[in-house]
Amino acid sequence: MSWLPLSFGAPMVLWGLLALPVIWYLLRLTPPRPRTEVFPPLRILARVLRREETPHQSPWWLTLLRLLMAALVVTALAEPIFNPREKLPAEGSALALVVDNDWASAADWGKRVATAERLIADAGSNGVPVVIAFTAEKPNAEIGPFDASAALDRLRAAKPRPIPTDRPAVYARVAATLERLPGASVAVLADGLAATGDEAAFKTLLEKNAARLVWVTSDRLSLTGLTGADNQVDGFTLTAIRAPGDPAPAQVTAGAFDDKGRRIADATLTFAPGQATATGTMKVPFELRNDFASIALDGEHQAGAVRVLDESSKRRRVGLLSQAEADQAQPLLSPLYYIRRALQPFADLVEPSSADLADAIPQLLDQKPAMIIMADVGTIPAQVRQRLVDWVNNGGTLVRFAGSRLAAAGNDDDLLPVRLRSGERALGGALSWTTPQPVTEFPKNGPFADLAPPTEVTVSRQVLAEPTPDIVERTWATLADGTPLVTGTKKDKGTLVLFHVTPEATWSNLPISGSFVEMLRRIVQLSRNQGAAVANAEAAAASLAPYRMIGADGALVPPTPDARPLVPAAGPLPVTLENPPGLYGSETGVFAHNLLNASSTFTPLARPQVSLPVTAIPYAFDESENLKGPLVTLALMLMVLDTLAVFWMGGLFSRRPRRAAATAAALLIVFGGLFGHADFARADDSKPGDAQAIEDISKTRIAYVITGEPGVDSISRAGLEGLTRFLIEKTALEPGPPAGVDISKDELTFYPLIYWPIDATAPMPSEAAIARIDAYMQQGGTVLFDTRDQFSNGIGAGSASPATERLRDILGNLNVPPLEPVPSDHVLTKSFFILPEFPGRFNGSPLWVEASLDASNTENRPVRTGDGVSPIMITGNDFAGAWAVDENGDPMLPTVPPDPMQRVYALRAGVNIMMYMLTGNYKSDQVHVPVLLERLGQ
Repeated sequence: MSWLPLSFGAPMVLWGLLALPVIWYLLRLTPPRPRTEVFPPLRILARVLRREETPHQSPWWLTLLRLLMAALVVTALAEPIFNPREKLPAEGSALALVVDNDWASAADWGKRVATAERLIADAGSNGVPVVIAFTAEKPNAEIGPFDASAALDRLRAAKPRPIPTDRPAVYARVAATLERLPGASVAVLADGLAATGDEAAFKTLLEKNAARLVWVTSDRLSLTGLTGADNQVDGFTLTAIRAPGDPAPAQVTAGAFDDKGRRIADATLTFAPGQATATGTMKVPFELRNDFASIALDGEHQAGAVRVLDESSKRRRVGLLSQAEADQAQPLLSPLYYIRRALQPFADLVEPSSADLADAIPQLLDQKPAMIIMADVGTIPAQVRQRLVDWVNNGGTLVRFAGSRLAAAGNDDDLLPVRLRSGERALGGALSWTTPQPVTEFPKNGPFADLAPPTEVTVSRQVLAEPTPDIVERTWATLADGTPLVTGTKKDKGTLVLFHVTPEATWSNLPISGSFVEMLRRIVQLSRNQGAAVANAEAAAASLAPYRMIGADGALVPPTPDARPLVPAAGPLPVTLENPPGLYGSETGVFAHNLLNASSTFTPLARPQVSLPVTAIPYAFDESENLKGPLVTLALMLMVLDTLAVFWMGGLFSRRPRRAAATAAALLIVFGGLFGHADFARADDSKPGDAQAIEDISKTRIAYVITGEPGVDSISRAGLEGLTRFLIEKTALEPGPPAGVDISKDELTFYPLIYWPIDATAPMPSEAAIARIDAYMQQGGTVLFDTRDQFSNGIGAGSASPATERLRDILGNLNVPPLEPVPSDHVLTKSFFILPEFPGRFNGSPLWVEASLDASNTENRPVRTGDGVSPIMITGNDFAGAWAVDENGDPMLPTVPPDPMQRVYALRAGVNIMMYMLTGNYKSDQVHVPVLLERLGQ
């Protein structure tokens, strides 16, 4: 039943409102108000006998209050719902729920989950099973069918993934499941973004066993993605896309972030009306551009709006140097012409103003370039040579091209990667037996390993390298006859590279080929030693481990357990669950794997044309609100007011103010219990009364003295908990949880052993408290004093630690018997484990017990005899520190020295002490010796 915007789950209950007139009639009558009379008894009796009492009408406001309370109860029982939602079509043999949980669904994932929850709830109310599948999960994920509760659990455990959907594979699995459930309702919760294979996927899902289609999608595709971020000469050029056909203009702001997440640049991208592409430029200095680690669109909380950057996007400053002057009439013959054209798109080029090498080289070095290219430069002037060598050693990349000057200059081991032969080698021509040589496959140990060899390139002249044992390792490109074309080597932190041909097309046609551009680009990536992780051949051929991933919401997160190493390859790499978008590599170098590429577009997903009944709904939160709880609460509040009004009318508040206040307070407490529950009990070891006494004697419990120092008390409790666990594991004893006791007021006779950690900063116990300890010890209890200072001789005179001094003050008020270190034949050494010593967290202090002055061992008994159990034990080894464990059972404090067995011996010492407390000198009884010997076969 629905009266918009209000509906009732049980509307028949509203007929109870018809009883309100009857309730009105009944509530009109109230007992007469008591009257106060003077004592004359006959007068009272005469009035009682003569006068007939008649009911008195209740006040109208009280009757109205009660009627309102009854109406609220009836309305609440009718289960009213404000702003009720419409039931969704979730009937049939099953509900197949197919949810897109890819990156495009991350921005409004909450709405998608809320919509799916309503569908599952309606399916549960109809009693139909639910098949639930997600299009961005592993292909072997379980899809059901489930009951409504299990389906809700799987829905709430799912999360958006930063990868595209795989509708064909997932829809095929759902269709195979529906073959066993024909006539099911299929609900498609789509992200609104079309993908390859959608038409065939929908045909597979809907053509056979579906009875109804519930199409759930957003009103419009409002995604904005970042498809390009190119580091150009004047700035970073950004390209963004949106869904086509949007008639409204739009602006988005992009921010650039460094590797620490700091925003260091902004740019605005504008979409014209109806346009799906927008561009913008971040015009900042290239030094700042080199710090860009990622670029993201503001307000777009999804992975498509973020691009991570690697070395390929960082521009380098490259210095160009040549000894030949440029010919303005023939620029193609300039040594630097083809180098400029090759490097200008992805590097900032600087050239000296002077042609003199003594001035030109310092000018370039002052610009702090990442790389310097020398085109046929011969001998380096002595006054600047060392500075150039230092620049290379500190990380610079020096690229040299051969020519007649270099061939005549001779070898330079500090500025050339290989030693050269004098002169030049000519290939082809009328006076040569050889022909121009082509370039072969690039060696696997160089940065050009994954490039295709340029079949059109030939070399007619070159400078030859001296054959040395390491010439193969330093060769990056070779000719068909095996002679090096490009050589390179590392020089401290820098790199030396030599092209054995000239930079113009006189010795070879390499400078006018496309391979020349790619080769220079790879060398630029090697500069500053930041691109080594992905620029060399070994990394290109091997896989790169996940380093930083892009989450579905666009945030950079650590790698997920599903992420696998990535193998870089030419061309776009697919984004999958095993290779999500992000950075791959390590701190020394990374490879950027982004979700969108330059060819990506956003195409809206069209609803499939099917003959099934179709119900289209948008994503939305459930805004309905059940009013039953608020109405019941309001009725209870009115009940409280009614009760107070009755007491007031009865004169309770006017006759005895104190009694009236107490009654009102009691009423508030009683009715407060109807609305909430307040637990005023505090977790404490002491519970007064018989219940606590029964609990304490029902199980054996070890107690510890609460010193008032939180750190000491927490270790004491954790230590006794650790000992309790060990006792349960190793013995038949199952103690209860440790008990903290206040020796000044708690009952001590319930505990066979009390552990007392001595702390000099804790308050000194009162004389009454020490007297209670003394009585406890005289009645058969034992106190284990632990100074925790490993002070072995602190019992006697002499210097002592503060803890030992405090122990002396305490013992001075106790009737302490004579003490001795535990003898080797004492029952404590054999009560459960055989122990020669009693270590704790420390190892060195003896365990002091009552001396057995009259004990004799003349009959060679197995253990020393004694009357009863020692009422006192003293140690300095910090037993509780060794026993203490955390919630997971792991030790809390290290032992000194750090020997793992010392902790084991400490726990065994605790077991022996407990067995000694509970059994006394049982093992010293000679009666058992013959039986033990007989069992041992002796």
